[in-house]
Amino acid sequence: MKKLQFSEIGKSFGSVVANDNISLSLGEGEILSLLGENGAGKTTLMNILFGHYVSDKGFIEVEGKKLTPGSTRASLDAGIGMVHQHFTLADNLTVLENIILGTEPLTRLWSQKKQAHQKLQDLSERFGLLIDPDARIADLTVGEKQRVEIIKALYRDASILILDEPTAVLTPQESEQLFKVLKEMVKAGLSIMFISHKLNEILEISDRIAVLRHGKLVGEVATKDATKESLAEMMVGRKVTRPAYEKLKIGKVVVELNDVCLKAKEGATSLSNINLKIHEKEIVGLAGVAGNGQAGLASILQGLASPSSGELKLFGDTLKKYGPSYLTESGVARIPEDRTKEGVIGEMEIWENFLGEELRTKSKSGFFIDKKEAVSSAEKLIEEYDIRCEGPYASTRLLSGGNIQKLILARSLSNNPRFIIANKPARGLDEGAISFVQQQIVNAKTKGAGVLLISEDLDEIFELSDRIAVIYDGKIQGPFDSNKVNINQVGLMMSGEMSKDSINEN
Repeated sequence: MKKLQFSEIGKSFGSVVANDNISLSLGEGEILSLLGENGAGKTTLMNILFGHYVSDKGFIEVEGKKLTPGSTRASLDAGIGMVHQHFTLADNLTVLENIILGTEPLTRLWSQKKQAHQKLQDLSERFGLLIDPDARIADLTVGEKQRVEIIKALYRDASILILDEPTAVLTPQESEQLFKVLKEMVKAGLSIMFISHKLNEILEISDRIAVLRHGKLVGEVATKDATKESLAEMMVGRKVTRPAYEKLKIGKVVVELNDVCLKAKEGATSLSNINLKIHEKEIVGLAGVAGNGQAGLASILQGLASPSSGELKLFGDTLKKYGPSYLTESGVARIPEDRTKEGVIGEMEIWENFLGEELRTKSKSGFFIDKKEAVSSAEKLIEEYDIRCEGPYASTRLLSGGNIQKLILARSLSNNPRFIIANKPARGLDEGAISFVQQQIVNAKTKGAGVLLISEDLDEIFELSDRIAVIYDGKIQGPFDSNKVNINQVGLMMSGEMSKDSINEN
């Protein structure tokens, strides 16, 4: 039985066609994975389903009845629940208060609290979503917060659940638990649409996979008939290969942190006695759930913050002077976490952004820029790094996320840096762009650079890293040889449930 049916959905924004005649169904008790590059049309399609957008053509049916377009209330009443990647919970309220918020008029908001408490407990036990109804959201782990978001949808009697990148901030153990819950849900008759870029997870959890490309539905396949390679090719339209791992003989230490501490600002995590060495010709992967001190460590290594105590050595010398320009001139390259806010200035032209981190050294006497030389250099880098744009004079804000990342890579890596801090370099990119970005990092390692790869994607960490360290609550365990630790162990360390001593014993 078809639980949900999209029929010839079309949606354009000006000259951009976001959804092009998409027809797609979701069966009862089925998990359908929706896969596609950035800009493929997934988000637009989900926004139409949830009433945030109105399609230009086509219609949606739920259990054979047409869904009122442009009405979130109609979607909720039809049994559609959505769990967004970024949670929408009030930290100062309890689990129960968050769940019943919006389900009753304000005058009766707390009148059904006893009945709501019982319904929440029933749902928790039925689907294995165990949670304390009286716990404050601020005191919950990331995995527990996601459980609350799912229960919130179920509390509203959702029979169709849309999950948008549900494992993006979970440890492997939390992801495994989530999958068990989802399988219990489909046994109970719920239908689930699972949106993710993690091909391993899609192959594990789904019954069927639909692939969008450039706004069109380009293929549907039973999961049992799919592979990572075939899915990547459907997404991109060509064969995609990830860089091959090669262990090299390491060279000198490029970065050394000895008992480094950092007192964080309010709301952030402080760093406590960080000890870490990174050598030439090696990639050290730093795994951890977001918010455990990665931002502070990245700030220190980019010259944006000074340690409260401890010693930082760069290329064998104790660093006494901090600042991004000094570190850049010393041979440090950065790929920042937020490419649009920290990596480029959108209103500047592309050639100007290429100069961004070396303005003083590329200007004459520190005052004048040789524009002709700068534009010529930009043209060469645009071609070398395959940056899809209208030329060096184009506005940077018009570039896609993948092309902005290529610009940052070209600027950072073209000068053969000795140390690279790559902070979530592939986040939010499509398969083709991920392959390109990772290959450039591997090439830099081969040329002699030391790399610190900060990522929440353990597949990426294990694919690229020579050694792996884990950060939890501002403390680092490791690094460990990537061949002597597994994803399960790293996941337990990410959640604070395993110590390095347990690794050493094995």
